[in-house]
Amino acid sequence: MPTPPPSAQPPAPTPLARLQGQLIVSVQADDDSVLRDTAIIAALCRAVLTGGAGGLRVRGADDIRAARALTALPIIGLTKTRHAGVDAFITATTREVREVAGAGADIVAVDATRLTRPEPLVDLIRAAHDAGLQVMADISTEDEAEHALDLGADTVGTTMSGYTPHSPQQEAPDFALMRALHARGLPFVAEGRVKTVQDALQAQACGAFAVVVGSAITRPDHVTRWYADALGTAAGPDHALLPGLTAEPASYTP
Repeated sequence: MPTPPPSAQPPAPTPLARLQGQLIVSVQADDDSVLRDTAIIAALCRAVLTGGAGGLRVRGADDIRAARALTALPIIGLTKTRHAGVDAFITATTREVREVAGAGADIVAVDATRLTRPEPLVDLIRAAHDAGLQVMADISTEDEAEHALDLGADTVGTTMSGYTPHSPQQEAPDFALMRALHARGLPFVAEGRVKTVQDALQAQACGAFAVVVGSAITRPDHVTRWYADALGTAAGPDHALLPGLTAEPASYTP
């Protein structure tokens, strides 16, 4: 009697599937931040991975490569580049998509808002899929989410709500947008101004399949400002630092 062929192995879960129910930590530093050094970003990545992050969101090829060297967990990669004459700046060109792919990301985040852009969104999505990446479309409204998914994005993130002129301008996460996306069965990652554990839990309750937290975990300068402003005790950086030091980024070595 012939031996039956071995059963086919189930396909490996996609990076987004691996992020289901996970905390994703955004580890980024602005260009003018004292934390803007790849060695510091790598150290922050190690810290949040030790703390239980299920994935990372990282900006720029050098930082993505540094994060990739630390973990096999899913990495959402992006770039932030200002282009003349347009407003979109999060991974807004196919060249930048390929840069993120080449650095080792699993998912690329792209601006999918109605902001003016240097290249059509559909071209970015196609370039990402051609490079083997999934696409997280950063949106600010329900209509933008539907449009991005129709074009082939694998999921959307509420990242840009509050950062476009046509979305609600508020301090809290856009839970109304999250509930609307969930009601329509549109898959989404909650991101944007998630500052507390309660915010994260509420985002999950609104139907998010994963939650991104950034500044509240990885930007101590921002968090300090929240407390100092609330207490009315904020000192300017040049007043707080010793003479000869400034708040400008320093040079660090690993």
